[in-house]
Amino acid sequence: MDTRMSIKEIALKLQEITNPHDDFFIQCQQDERKGVINLVKKWERSFEKEQQLKQHFITMSQYERELRKQGVALIAGIDEVGRGPLAGPVVASAVMLPETFYLPGLNDSKKIPEIKRELFYETIMQEAIAVGIGIVDNEEIDAINIYQATKKAMITAISELREQPDHLLIDAMELEVDIPQYSIIKGDAKSISISAASIIAKVTRDRMMKEYAKQYPEYGFEHNMGYGTSVHLEALSRYGLTPWHRKSFSPIKEMIHRG
Repeated sequence: MDTRMSIKEIALKLQEITNPHDDFFIQCQQDERKGVINLVKKWERSFEKEQQLKQHFITMSQYERELRKQGVALIAGIDEVGRGPLAGPVVASAVMLPETFYLPGLNDSKKIPEIKRELFYETIMQEAIAVGIGIVDNEEIDAINIYQATKKAMITAISELREQPDHLLIDAMELEVDIPQYSIIKGDAKSISISAASIIAKVTRDRMMKEYAKQYPEYGFEHNMGYGTSVHLEALSRYGLTPWHRKSFSPIKEMIHRG
């Protein structure tokens, strides 16, 4: 190690190192200056986190790898968001990823912070082979029930893909479509394709709810996304229903019956 290098210079050079066996990194490990010791520890923590994310991504790619071994080329992951809220639509997405796709940190959309989720959304939209989105509004949810509405949103999302997939990976649902499929419980945490679909669906729906919030700010839609938080329930009690509320859901259904 050239001890004439400043701590700042070493920090900048360490940013370029990707291998713990790199000669420069090994020299840094032998440097006894406290500032360098702290930089080495920071690099090691960052490297360990990257390795964990990489391994998690590899684990989440198991279904896609197995299908490709069988000669399946176009795999679509399907997921939805918005089954439980009192207001807003249910939104589903179908995403087909290329075999080379790599996005460490990909996971169930609910486990990813909003800022990172938005960045992931942009990456998926840019790199996916195809993306389809299906939206079923609150009125249709009331008419056909949330389970059927979820199915319809998923089937619509598949139909919006510019190419028909060879196989579907679906989060906890079986669809009446003439395409081979696997239903995977908690699939958004087990399959990169389903996880990518969950990101697209959630960001799409969240953006819609934020637009509704501009028209009806009292309900806090930009924060609760239509779920029955205390702010939302209080606004319902005080101001009544918006055009986006699901009349077949409790406690709204009981509110209507009471007049």
